[in-house]
Amino acid sequence: MNLQETLEKEIIKAAAQLFDASLETVEFQATRKDFEGDITVVVFPMLRVIKGNPVQIGEAIGAFLVDNVEAVTKFNVVKGFLNLVLSDAYYLQFFNSIPDFSNYGKVPQGDNAMMVEYASPNTNKPLHLGHIRNVLLGYSVAEILKAAGRKVYKTQIINDRGIHICKSMLAWQKFGNGATPETTGLKGDKLVGNYYVKFDKEYKKEIAELIAQGKSEETAKAEAPLLVEAQEMLRKWEAGEPDTVALWSTMNGWVYKGFEKTYEAIGVDFDSYYYESNTYLLGKEVVEIGLQKNVFTRKEDGSVWCDLTDEGLDEKIVLRSDGTAVYMTQDIGTAIQRVKDHPDVTGMIYTVGNEQDYHFKVLFLILKKLGYSWAQHLYHLSYGMVDLPSGKMKSREGTVVDADDLIADMTRTAGEISEELGKIDNFSETEKETLYHTIGLGALKYYILKVDPKKRILFNPEESVDFQGNTGPFIQYTYARIQSILRKAKEDEQLNAFATNLDTTIALQQKEKEVLKQLQQFPETIQLAAEQYSPALIANYTYELVKLYNSFFQNISIFGADTDAEKIFRIRLSKATGEVIETAFALLGIRVPERM
Repeated sequence: MNLQETLEKEIIKAAAQLFDASLETVEFQATRKDFEGDITVVVFPMLRVIKGNPVQIGEAIGAFLVDNVEAVTKFNVVKGFLNLVLSDAYYLQFFNSIPDFSNYGKVPQGDNAMMVEYASPNTNKPLHLGHIRNVLLGYSVAEILKAAGRKVYKTQIINDRGIHICKSMLAWQKFGNGATPETTGLKGDKLVGNYYVKFDKEYKKEIAELIAQGKSEETAKAEAPLLVEAQEMLRKWEAGEPDTVALWSTMNGWVYKGFEKTYEAIGVDFDSYYYESNTYLLGKEVVEIGLQKNVFTRKEDGSVWCDLTDEGLDEKIVLRSDGTAVYMTQDIGTAIQRVKDHPDVTGMIYTVGNEQDYHFKVLFLILKKLGYSWAQHLYHLSYGMVDLPSGKMKSREGTVVDADDLIADMTRTAGEISEELGKIDNFSETEKETLYHTIGLGALKYYILKVDPKKRILFNPEESVDFQGNTGPFIQYTYARIQSILRKAKEDEQLNAFATNLDTTIALQQKEKEVLKQLQQFPETIQLAAEQYSPALIANYTYELVKLYNSFFQNISIFGADTDAEKIFRIRLSKATGEVIETAFALLGIRVPERM
């Protein structure tokens, strides 16, 4: 039984003995920083069954707890809030009970599996800043779920078919002169992306020429020769025309190799890949089954729809009149195929921007109507867009911030700031490059992940690589400082004493107690972050831990402690803090350096 459960049991007993009242539950909250206490009991809800003044009720229950719960040493009551002060021994016993803080907070994996989808790019352009938020968010949520005790499969759907893919293919045919990644020295995704931009430029020229000839803008857009050719190329691809399929396969292959390099640079991985070019076929089969079950209806023009008006949504097309698939068809097929491949999956999380909120409401509802039990456990991890100080990005116009370029810029900025601050003495050139990449990527990841997923982000690269404030480098620097302390302790042979039990009779200073309280909250934070699919909870927990540790470090001497017992405790407290920082940052996909 943990302390909160013990307190609840004793408070219910106090209500019965002192007030002849029957409490079912007790409400707790963290004590506000401006009041003395470690945990607060909210008295107001008790007034439903206990009549009287909330302050007097709190005083009576507080006195009962001091007499009956060893961990409670004193209390104070502020209006309807009973603030309990816990003993030093309670915190030291907690600390002594955790043999390994490097594994602290993690729960063994259970049998029920979750599938987390992220990345899911189109094969007509390289990954950009928007993809980075998607990838970092999905990867981190997957890692947090694993730490919270879930079995997790990381996956993505690669959008490798459709008119947008044909636009790049057609532009390469017309303007590429046989260019390849090898002949140009470009990553394959960048090469293909250049032709997507080229198509848009040439298409706009054709539209302008047709408008000048007297056609309306709408007609010009529909009749522009490039678009007509791209549409014809799509028809050939769907019909399996060999040359078109061969070109599609070649150019997609270039893109896949480019994506892999970017994923490696970002530091994320996947357990499986799904391709729209495969799953849309299963989706079409399921639509036919749904027609037989009256989940879908076929209209006079041959198109197939799902009527969701009774559920407050619209009618949704799932098959065009010519029999071709839409995005919804593919997503239906992908979901079903994933559960076929992984029968232990009980739910799926889709990491996709909030512009697709309605799409996923429709998808989940259709899958429920089709009778899939696991459709009750589908979740759209909706997130806000990422903007830059210069404004919104547009792929067609080539104004996106390329992911590879951004990573390189972050690494360079981290290096410049590190050199200015003089933090790289005695580092070899290789060590410097590794450190700059660790700091730069850590700055990028932390800046994005510390924000609630639902909120839009204005990403400022310079602000993110700051060694002060709520940033990745600030936390990484604290970790490196702790490693320096541990190296010094090892030289003093104090590290040998880490294996011994702590003297739980030592008196804690307030700064030490605050760090212990924060460490104690880590398992709960992991579980809450898993429930809410929010890496921001882990990020901001870690920042708070680091602030409390730095306040301890600046105000209390570690090696100048009065007794060996106090010195050993402070070294072990530093070690535990470093291990929790490392664990928490690993959940965010961020590495920590041993030296800075």
